[in-house]
Amino acid sequence: MKVVERYIMRRALAVFLAALIWTLAIVWTTQVLARIDLVTDSGQSALTFFEVAALIIPSIVPIVMPFALVVAVAQTLSAMNSDSELAVLNAAGASRWTIVTPIMLLALAASVFSFAVDNGVDPYARQKNRELVASSRADLLSLIIQEGTFHKIDDGLFLQIGQRLPDNRLGGIFVADSREEGVNLIYYAKSGAIIESADERVLMMNDGVIHRKTLAGDLSVIRFTSYAFDLSAFMSASSEVLLLPKDRTTQYLLNPSPNDKMFQKRPNKYLAEVHQRFSEWSYSLVFALIALAVAGDARSHREARIHPLITSIAIALFVRWLGFFAAGKADNIPQYAYMVYGVPIVASAVATWFIVSNRTMELPVAWADWMTNFAGRFGDGWSALKLRFARRGASGQEAG
Repeated sequence: MKVVERYIMRRALAVFLAALIWTLAIVWTTQVLARIDLVTDSGQSALTFFEVAALIIPSIVPIVMPFALVVAVAQTLSAMNSDSELAVLNAAGASRWTIVTPIMLLALAASVFSFAVDNGVDPYARQKNRELVASSRADLLSLIIQEGTFHKIDDGLFLQIGQRLPDNRLGGIFVADSREEGVNLIYYAKSGAIIESADERVLMMNDGVIHRKTLAGDLSVIRFTSYAFDLSAFMSASSEVLLLPKDRTTQYLLNPSPNDKMFQKRPNKYLAEVHQRFSEWSYSLVFALIALAVAGDARSHREARIHPLITSIAIALFVRWLGFFAAGKADNIPQYAYMVYGVPIVASAVATWFIVSNRTMELPVAWADWMTNFAGRFGDGWSALKLRFARRGASGQEAG
């Protein structure tokens, strides 16, 4: 590799890593916040929460990486154009492949890594994530012994513990059960405890009453010395791990079990997931070609209507949206699988044509003029607003 090519790759790699880290951090934060109820609702430790949060990363890497790459390539080439480095390379007689080669090598490395994560690491991380979530929600004991909080155990079944007493005893137990149609049951006990065995878990309530009320208005009160409330059914149901096609390994998707209930109901969803995994890795190459087609040529500042970074991201977003649209439709309509592969292939062919023909891929002139005018109006309005506040501040100081 030539010195110039190593220089371009080094600059692009530095921007790529920075963009990838920040983009991953933002997307990861939004995904983690959606799972904060794992701690607040089920009473799990912070270690379990961070373990679940870490297992989310492999699922977002293949989606985020192409966008980090298009940002890196567009920004690097735009900066080189602003510093007249691209003009110097053209004047020195360097071919366009001097710029294309290091960028495409970086994109190829990103694609290989994305393919490995998508088809190797991510399925196992998803399975482990679902197992952790299921086991945390199945830990009913840690859920119900939180003091002073109502918890929904099942549809129509709520439970509250007033306080925790020594020797693992519970005080002020309240249970509201409306699962039986036409009958509302309310249990209250002064004390109780959780009795566990190998295959069952029972809430033993002592010294309490049962209020039974029907829709007809009949009310009966039953006092009891001890009463056992079986919780085993809810534990077994909550501990079941439901694996979706996204959670399955690629080998399993290619040869699913005939007894798989999910596969029996929606076989097309398994095939659509295979097509998405075999096509998603290519978007790093596609986005690199788009960035090269947009920002790979030396041009004067007068020619540039919109910053190449904005143009590259806008085109990349549109292409990725088409890919998501095709993948979503392929779940129900198998013919859309052709579009799953067709979107990156067509986008690559169009970008390659722009590169080979020495043309610059740009947004339509009308869009460019509108965005330029909008940016100018926004800048003028912001300047006027700052000037107004500055005058008010000066008037306030004079009055003081």
